[in-house]
Amino acid sequence: MTRLLAFLLSAAPLPALAHPHIFIDTGLEITLDETGALTQVKITWTYDEYYSLLITQDLRVDQDFDGVLTSRDRERLTGFDMNWVEGYNGDLVATLDGVPLELSGPQDPTATLQDGRITTTHVRTVTGTPDLSGRVLSLLAYDETYYSAYEISLPVRILPSSVCALDKIAPDIDNELEQMRQMLLTINADADLEENDIPLIGARFATEIRVSCPGS
Repeated sequence: MTRLLAFLLSAAPLPALAHPHIFIDTGLEITLDETGALTQVKITWTYDEYYSLLITQDLRVDQDFDGVLTSRDRERLTGFDMNWVEGYNGDLVATLDGVPLELSGPQDPTATLQDGRITTTHVRTVTGTPDLSGRVLSLLAYDETYYSAYEISLPVRILPSSVCALDKIAPDIDNELEQMRQMLLTINADADLEENDIPLIGARFATEIRVSCPGS
């Protein structure tokens, strides 16, 4: 990711290539029922120290800076990132054999503060609880605008333990950077770009979590 950030920063002052402002370590817990059908995905987000500090200050949480949340602090903090606008996908794209899955809004939110970083969790149920037998589930965590950068650095697991294979497929950063370099050559740095002209690059740098389950 360091090469990517260096590249984006070196692209200034082009407004079309904003670099991330929020960095989020991400984990996923994929839950199957007794038949092997997908029921829900639990998502964990751990925010970077700077953004965590901004949030705690804004919500007046941990005002004594001891890193310990009171019950009132926890109440204020829990759900701060769950006020989603209509149509927001929660920065998670789930597909089954390439077909998009419908996920619920966030449920059962939690929030903690440790070592100056906020960690939150939420659950998203899967409409229809699809059977995964002989199929491939794909999960991609990203912000298409790349304002927030999601790194799959926390545990990813399937519950209960199953025979499904779980693969973590990192993006080809070098190839994506070269494609962006070629794109930059076509952009006039002095052009008055509209918001819709800004390329959406988040998906290019997303790590894919792929779950492959044997047929019944």
